[in-house]
Amino acid sequence: MWRRDGFTISTDPAHLDRDVIWRYLHDESYWANGVPRELFDRSLERSLNFGLFEGEPGRGGKQIGFSRVVTDGATFAWLCDVFVLPAYRGRGLATWLVGTVVEHPDLQVQRGFVLATRDAHGLYEKFGWKSVEAGRFMRIARPYRT
Repeated sequence: MWRRDGFTISTDPAHLDRDVIWRYLHDESYWANGVPRELFDRSLERSLNFGLFEGEPGRGGKQIGFSRVVTDGATFAWLCDVFVLPAYRGRGLATWLVGTVVEHPDLQVQRGFVLATRDAHGLYEKFGWKSVEAGRFMRIARPYRT
């Protein structure tokens, strides 16, 4: 666990308030809007999760942010689902959260650490991410299935 100014970051899955995270992703985010709960739960089970809390998780701490990383732990990592609840923004918490992710010992991957963002380029550039060539990456985009 990492602590700073009354806030805590934990990678312990038992600390996550899945309801808070799912509601934000499902209702507020542009990247996972409408994500079915079952699919969300499965994504957490297969990721390295970082919960951001006001206070101490497991001791009344409140979930106020989150990020997760999909990785093989050796050559590739994908940072996704990064958020801080609106009432807690402007305090440097997103920067602290992303910095903690980047420095995590299990994420010192050798080939690629990627992410996708529509509006937070400045945050991620602080940690070395750069925009990529438009033609290099490809994807299959599918709607959520219920």
